[in-house]
Amino acid sequence: MTTYTIRPVERHAKAFGSNLRISRKNAVIICRVIRGKKLKVAKRLLEDLESNRRSLKGKFYTNAVSEILELLRSCEKNADFHNLNRENLFVHASAHSGSIVRRRRRKAKFGSRMKMTNVEIFLLERGKMPAIEKPAKKEKTPKA
Repeated sequence: MTTYTIRPVERHAKAFGSNLRISRKNAVIICRVIRGKKLKVAKRLLEDLESNRRSLKGKFYTNAVSEILELLRSCEKNADFHNLNRENLFVHASAHSGSIVRRRRRKAKFGSRMKMTNVEIFLLERGKMPAIEKPAKKEKTPKA
């Protein structure tokens, strides 16, 4: 069972990538940039980074961006399945360190530790939504 960093109240779709072979530091930077943005804006930013049309402080983060973009597309398909309105979807993304696997022996410049990253993406439906009706409380009747 996967535990998530947030428990949204709104309608949402989610996707979780466990033990992705990307840098945790780069994944955190990308997630911080797209967090809170609309789906359309975040997706266009990631596609521009992947095709080297746009950079973040001179870097493109191609490996991390391609993995996170794949997760975002998967989460978008989950949102379609849940009948969420695409215009009201906002991204919440976070990255955490995953498991560390050790190689049997050192491999050239890479060392013996293979580091992995866990990434989670939520698409939260915000904006004008129908009000959720709470059930009416029963009034207590005095006992006779």
